Amino acid sequence: MINDIEIIKTKSSKINEVDFDDLKFGSVFSDHMLVCDYKDGKWHAPKIMPYQPLTLDPSAKIFHYGQSVFEGMKAYKDADENVWLFRPEDNCNRLNISSKRLSIPELPKAYFMDGLITLLKLDKDWIPTNEGSSLYIRPFVFASGQGFHASPADEYKFIICTAPSGSYFSGEVKVLIEEKYSRSANGGVGFAKAGGNYAGQFYPTQLAKAKGYQQVIWTDDHKHEYIEEAGAMNIFIRINDTLITGPTSDRILDGITRKSIIELAESENIPVEVRKITVTEVVDAAKNGSLKEMFGAGTAAVVSPISAFGYKGTDYDLPKLESTYADFLKKRITDIQTNKAEDPFGWRYKV
Repeated sequence: MINDIEIIKTKSSKINEVDFDDLKFGSVFSDHMLVCDYKDGKWHAPKIMPYQPLTLDPSAKIFHYGQSVFEGMKAYKDADENVWLFRPEDNCNRLNISSKRLSIPELPKAYFMDGLITLLKLDKDWIPTNEGSSLYIRPFVFASGQGFHASPADEYKFIICTAPSGSYFSGEVKVLIEEKYSRSANGGVGFAKAGGNYAGQFYPTQLAKAKGYQQVIWTDDHKHEYIEEAGAMNIFIRINDTLITGPTSDRILDGITRKSIIELAESENIPVEVRKITVTEVVDAAKNGSLKEMFGAGTAAVVSPISAFGYKGTDYDLPKLESTYADFLKKRITDIQTNKAEDPFGWRYKV
């Protein structure tokens, strides 16, 4: 527990300049941010200051060797103006798992949790209340230490910024199953939320968009035989009444929304299988009519339905169902997140 976090308040809030009825995702930023520095072999106490640009030396190692990890979270307000988080300690733990893989010093839990709560209380008015909106939270750590030598930095910054945001995706997406490029590999950093993982996705995704798709379905790095992730999200596939998702590994992120969907589906007696699933199995299911749904799962969109997928020059449309697992599970999760429903799992965290 941190007793006193230094707070430097902004002299002039920007909140009256924001149209909360027309919020794009992650493009408007709240008044304050939390900053915490690692130097002299330890993390120093975090402080809160006005949101502002950073000044870094050109030799800061983040620019050269990519030591950077991040998390994605959301804060919500209920009808009584209470503020809620969703499984925040899981984000804290995963940030440190990612940090360890990139030789970044792990952050004390109290710095993450107490710092975040203090920041949210200060910028509470920035949390939108419109349906589907939330305060997106971006904690991240990067190497600020200087030098061109290829080695871990000796200084780092941990920052939390927040952004009032509307929905991440609107409608269904058409995806392309990747046959050449890989998101990650065994022994690599695919399980970490490292910035470079996402940078490497952009080019194959641009190629897919040029062909008329919105996202890429990532396959394994060896033979491109197994379905792994959907864009920057975990993926679920429904064959008949069974929901299938791949097991976490060196290549697949241990998504917090993914874990929640599995637990929630099981509690609702929806058959769930956590196993490898081949591209061939999905294509065959599409051909014989047993493929009912595909959807991505992640913090930003919660659930993003897939309307069609392309593979080897052929497009396969998914059926239009009156009642879908995607809609049901998204509503159940968002109702828990926004305090509209009971939380039997203990996921909701009151600020």
